[in-house]
Formats: sequence, structure tokens, C-alpha cells
Amino acid sequence: MRVKKSLLNYCGLLGIVAFLSYTAAVVFSPIAYPGYDWMAQAVSDLSASNAPSLQLWNQLSSLYNVCTLVCAMMVCVGIQGKKTKLLRAGIYLFTIMEWVSAVGFGMFPLSDSGYAGTFQDKMHILSTVIVVLLSIVSLIIIIIAGAKDKSCRTYGIFAAIALGMMMVGAMGMNIVPKDYFGIVERFSVFAATGYNAVLGVELYRMKF
Repeated sequence: MRVKKSLLNYCGLLGIVAFLSYTAAVVFSPIAYPGYDWMAQAVSDLSASNAPSLQLWNQLSSLYNVCTLVCAMMVCVGIQGKKTKLLRAGIYLFTIMEWVSAVGFGMFPLSDSGYAGTFQDKMHILSTVIVVLLSIVSLIIIIIAGAKDKSCRTYGIFAAIALGMMMVGAMGMNIVPKDYFGIVERFSVFAATGYNAVLGVELYRMKF
């Protein structure tokens, strides 16, 4: 018997829209940034205040923040009373991370490519630290929830993949030569966006 999908279910698809919007910005924004080396430079350089690619970045990523936040909030609504308290706690914390990311990076983009040391740059780094810590803690909680309860297993498996990508990015940035910094950094930046899409797919599949 086919189960009719609700509006809440369809909101989960916004996670995929957000992922595609972000991917398009990362892939195509360098077109407007002469000399940009994606293998060596960070993704945040593309959206720096004085980056020549800023306008194109904003256009391509226009759906990213709004779809990410709506999807994450709807996941929080849909998961209420379902699965386990531990899983819900992890997802709520992950959603808080999404808000910190959207507000923090929106208010404090890099003032220049790399790190210029201004107040704005320092706040950007602080936002990054908070986002990374919340991401790690929330994903670990979700992994534990998946290990403890079979009904949360899918959430846990993908959380482990996302956390693994973050670790590859974090360790790789300190190991690989500067010429390849951008490659390993992209593992980290796509981890959270990818996991948000996973949560959206799970919301789409959820029965109410």
C-alpha cells in the first residue's frame, strides 16, 4: 500500500536542494575568480568580502542557507516523539550548528582571501571553531545512538561517514603540502552539508 506523503515529508527534499546549491557554488564560482586554485585555496576564499567571485557565489548559493535551515528545523519537528532521546538530542545539536554556521558566516565572511587578521576575520575563525565543535559533538552523539538502537542505525552510519570526512579534512590540512590544502579542506566543508541532505532524505521517508 502506498503511503501518502505530507508537506513535512516533502520539506526533507530541501536538504538535497541545499546540497546541490552549495555544490554549484563551490564548483562554478571559481569561474569568476581569476587565478583561483581550488586544489590549494579554501572554499571560504570564494565568498570573501573582496572576492571577485562573491556575486556569483551569492547567486549560486542563494538556496543553500534557507533550504538547509528549513530542512533541519522540519527534521526536528518530524523526529519529535520518534526514535530515541539520544538521537533526537544529536539532531537538535546538529541543527543548532546549522544556525551558528548560517548566522556566523553570514555576518562575518572573510575580509580577504586567506586570513587578513581583522576583527571580521577573527569572528569568522571563531564561528568556524564553534561550528566544528558542534558538528563533532552532535555526530558522535548520533553515532552512539545508532550503535545503541537498531532503529537509529542508518543515522549513525551516515554520521560516522560525515565525521570521518571531517577528520580527513582536519588532519589532512595539517599533513598535506599547501598546494593541496583545498582538496582535503573540501572533505570537511561537504561533510555537514551532505549529512543535512541525509537527514532530509530520512524525513522524506518517515511515516507520520
